[in-house]
Amino acid sequence: MQHVDFVLEREFIELNQLLKLAGVVDSGGAGKHLVAEGLVQVDGHEELRKTCKIRNGQTVTVGDVEIKIR
Repeated sequence: MQHVDFVLEREFIELNQLLKLAGVVDSGGAGKHLVAEGLVQVDGHEELRKTCKIRNGQTVTVGDVEIKIR
């Protein structure tokens, strides 16, 4: 599994934008597509809200990529 540490510089980031900025996808639209297909987990639970607010301390998993928010 690939691990990515993402440093959050504000209160939250929307899930689709996180996927883009962490390098999992090339665009926010591609991130929305992954979320809509049920391929993204937040803290171990499937997340279907494309603009879900991700905050410090959470973990996002997409396939074999795990993103830890710091």
